[in-house]
Amino acid sequence: METCRVLSIQSHVVRGYVGNRSAVFPLQLLGFEVDFINSVQFSNHTGYPHWKGQVLNCAEIEELYETLKKNNVIHYDYVLTGYCRDRDMLRKMVEIIKELKQRNPKLIFVCDPVMGDTWDGEGKMYVPKELLPVYKNEVIPIADILTPNQFEAELLTDSKITNESEALTSISKLHELGPSTVVISSSSLGGVNSLIGYGSKRNNNNGIKYQQIRLVMNLIDAAFVGSGDLFAALLLAWTHLHPDNLKIALEKVISTMQHILKRTKAAADTQVGPGKKATFSDLELRLIQSKKDIEEPELCVEAVNL
Repeated sequence: METCRVLSIQSHVVRGYVGNRSAVFPLQLLGFEVDFINSVQFSNHTGYPHWKGQVLNCAEIEELYETLKKNNVIHYDYVLTGYCRDRDMLRKMVEIIKELKQRNPKLIFVCDPVMGDTWDGEGKMYVPKELLPVYKNEVIPIADILTPNQFEAELLTDSKITNESEALTSISKLHELGPSTVVISSSSLGGVNSLIGYGSKRNNNNGIKYQQIRLVMNLIDAAFVGSGDLFAALLLAWTHLHPDNLKIALEKVISTMQHILKRTKAAADTQVGPGKKATFSDLELRLIQSKKDIEEPELCVEAVNL
């Protein structure tokens, strides 16, 4: 594989696996060169009882980027972004990505629009509401691959998703905003014991407008953090390696995820012992132990073309 270079702008933690800590290692294992800007540096993710750290401001990220530019080392094939809770920082990222796309028109921007999720049946934003119009009007129009969860897709399209038809309508609306590939990474449409993901890729061949798929996966009952960051990184990798086959790309992404999450939960359950509930520290993703699964995932799910 010709070496591809990724710029990943995400959070960083000293302990655990979220943001760049969750994304960079798998991308490197799969053969990508990864330059990464840590938008924050925290002791651990914010689900822990205590956390401290530093937040990069717009002037600081601009200083890093401008210095790379002076050294003429800003040719990227991909940009990957995740959690951001500051409106000005989000706009600075848009400014940087637009310039990188001017320098390389083939650059692919993979955007995980991290804004919220559903807990106990209730959707909740965990970034300021002022970020929603920035995502809709400024970020998503320049994105090539978009990976919202069900709640984020609902926010971005101002519509509810209660069945498959509504999920596909939501995806069509997101395509209209700009991205050529849209993947709803998870939805609650699978019932109690499973999740359903949907993928759609604009297709200019054979007169078919989109390649659309459905993928059912087992629900692993634990509070994982960093799994969305891992998903977006794996999607970048496998859509690059299978550019004309979204079905196999997503089968490899979800199979990898299933192996890692099952290994993480099993290790956490063993660590805490019978009858005890695993904590966030127990449930940090077992990425290092899953090296072989990342490199050569054994397929355990099968996607269906719609």
